[in-house]
Amino acid sequence: MIKIWIIAKRELRSFFDSLMAYVMIVLFLGFSGFFTWLFGNDIFLVNQASLQSFFGISSWTLFFFIPAVTMGLLSDERKSGTLELLVTKPVSDWQIIAGKFLSAFLLICITLALTLPYYFTVASIGKIDHGAVWMGYLGLLFMSASYISIGLFASSITSNQIVAFLSALFIGIFFHLIFGLAGSSGGWLAGILGYLSLSNHYESMARGVIDSKDILYFLSIIFTGLIGTELALSRRNVTN
Repeated sequence: MIKIWIIAKRELRSFFDSLMAYVMIVLFLGFSGFFTWLFGNDIFLVNQASLQSFFGISSWTLFFFIPAVTMGLLSDERKSGTLELLVTKPVSDWQIIAGKFLSAFLLICITLALTLPYYFTVASIGKIDHGAVWMGYLGLLFMSASYISIGLFASSITSNQIVAFLSALFIGIFFHLIFGLAGSSGGWLAGILGYLSLSNHYESMARGVIDSKDILYFLSIIFTGLIGTELALSRRNVTN
């Protein structure tokens, strides 16, 4: 665990050293704040103490931002050759993957923590469903962890950051949009595709509903993405 934490701290520090963290945080707060308070579902106009508009826009904002965060976690190391240097040290592939996953997840946690003033402000101007808000934040964390695992996998199969970014978006669009659209058509196949829709599970949690099948779904996506990343790194080791 100590080795994982060392890798995570190094990566998290690199995010802030390269200004990526600051840019992402400012853009995320700007987008989410604008669409939450001013455009579309203006809280003051609808006269309802709710953060549903925030959770709706945040799911899309993170969908695009997370691939940008993860695209260089492994691809840049492969390109520079530091990944080969890293694996010569007494750390396993799983520790490398876990450390990089944790660094991206902590960055998302920091970003979401900075939106808590939205919650406190809305709660001060009206009666709010506190359970739904905290479930919405939990849903964002699970969704983010899922996309981080997908982004890590995309970053592990190429040495080009742009390819890794586009690959993560391409994979993510199926879970975020296509499976949900296909699942609304009816029939047994649509039911399966609907279950595979990450958005459906996230929206269920954002409404304040906690279901073990939603938790299991997110954990399955995270585990599958990390396993795929480990297999990609193992294949590299065999090739080398």
